[in-house]
Amino acid sequence: MSTPEEAGQREEGEYGRAAKRLKTEETEADEREEGEEELEEGEDSDSGSLPGNGESATDNRARWSASQFGAGLRDNGEDSHRISPSPVVHVRGLCEAVVEADLIDALEKFGPICYVMMMPFKRQALVEFSAVESADRCVSCGAKEPVYIAGQQAYFNYSTSKRITRPTNADNPNSGNKVLLLSIQNPLYPITTDVLYTVCNPIGSVLRIVIFKRNGIQAMVEFESVQCAQKAKAALNGADIYAGCCTLKIEYARPTRLNVIKNDNESWDYTKPYLVRRDRGKGRQRQAILGEHPSSYSDNGYGPPCPLLPLPGNSRYKLTSLDVPDMVSYPLPQSSSSYSGHAPSSVAMVSGLHPSKMNCTRIFNLFCLYGNIEKVKFMKSVPGTALVEMGDEYAVDRAITHLNSIKVFGKRLNVCVSKQHAVIPSQVFELEDGSSSYKDFAMTRNNRFSSAGQASKNIIQPPSAVLHYYNVPPCISQDHLLRLCTEHDLPGFVKFKMFDAKPSSKTISGLLEFDSKTEAVEVLTVLNHYQIRIPKLHHCSPDTALQSF
Repeated sequence: MSTPEEAGQREEGEYGRAAKRLKTEETEADEREEGEEELEEGEDSDSGSLPGNGESATDNRARWSASQFGAGLRDNGEDSHRISPSPVVHVRGLCEAVVEADLIDALEKFGPICYVMMMPFKRQALVEFSAVESADRCVSCGAKEPVYIAGQQAYFNYSTSKRITRPTNADNPNSGNKVLLLSIQNPLYPITTDVLYTVCNPIGSVLRIVIFKRNGIQAMVEFESVQCAQKAKAALNGADIYAGCCTLKIEYARPTRLNVIKNDNESWDYTKPYLVRRDRGKGRQRQAILGEHPSSYSDNGYGPPCPLLPLPGNSRYKLTSLDVPDMVSYPLPQSSSSYSGHAPSSVAMVSGLHPSKMNCTRIFNLFCLYGNIEKVKFMKSVPGTALVEMGDEYAVDRAITHLNSIKVFGKRLNVCVSKQHAVIPSQVFELEDGSSSYKDFAMTRNNRFSSAGQASKNIIQPPSAVLHYYNVPPCISQDHLLRLCTEHDLPGFVKFKMFDAKPSSKTISGLLEFDSKTEAVEVLTVLNHYQIRIPKLHHCSPDTALQSF
């Protein structure tokens, strides 16, 4: 018998199922292994280890990764041929503003390129050449002399995969589709059909758009032709819709045509401008006591419109001034009621929680990095599942974007939007660790988005292997922090850095690096806001804070 939450997750229909299939393909390697990053994102999972030397892809990535403390990317030219030659090249060290077209421009001199997968948050990409010889020329040249992409030196190595996983036509490496699947990462602002049309139509004629939400915000955009879709993918893949956020990751979609039944903020058929929603048998509406709702987001609610990034400077994709200006902007909508396929909700549902190691406080420690937390409640009818009421629906979207599918205490979290609009403290029971299944955090001082000034200091980014600690008493040393991890049965850090502080400062801060992202997430979940007791002074220090860095 399905719960209301499970029923809500089936509402996406055809488009939701398509997104789920794509997500499964992209993460199938992670689900086979215990570690977090055995394979590079998007690679086929049938090459889980390096041929010939028995090393795992994790070992290879560790050998090629840059130091988190400013050492920079290393030139590993001598190691570049340890991996068996492959037509797929792993590109690292990309700048933030790079898009797919920049990679094609810089690397097509080595040979024809048949597919590119961007990994914008990692500043990496996978490039599949038509032939191994082309990939070999790329890797060899990069080992001998600098190769620049969008003005920044990039680094190359063979991928452990022979082919990049595609969501469509697996047998034809050169296949395309006029429908693109757009995943919007770090969506700090509403994404509507008007926003996506403004972004995509200057590059190629857009016919239809459908926006839906499952694992974050996703959309399908149908273009007039395959050529228009190819051009849009190259020009926009890896770009930011708004400066510093709403990053586009673009793949070819499975459907070859979109079916739109209404024109609104979530779906639009531009070939049928008069297509409107018909409410059949709706009858008389309930009378509203105060009439229409107030415009809670006035002209000044969001501030000035956020600028879109310029279109790529490449002449193949840049249009003339008569077609579109170099810099375009779109005013944010006055209401967020149609932000997604779901009715907007400030409640997230989290499943896959460890039954004995997770409680309300630890959920708060993890989710508070992405928005204020009002209430947390574990569901008695669904073990390992909790509802998290956050400050607004945008905080929920940020939490989904960054926390969905991460591993915590050996279990993979599933974070999605709840159909509930508030957390009600009903059926309170005792968790395995003895704590309450419900807790109200509305008045806690540890919420980090309580004012505009406070919120502006937060760095919104995905979990990483490096934690930023602060508000720690100056008398606490590296050994103290290591003992703290040991006392709580947590993995210790492998690198420690303390920032210089003023002599009069009452607290210190610094960085802790762990062997993996999973270890860092577990330490943050347990020790974030932990009160460090100072025996000599017989009192507790302020709450020590942690965040991914």
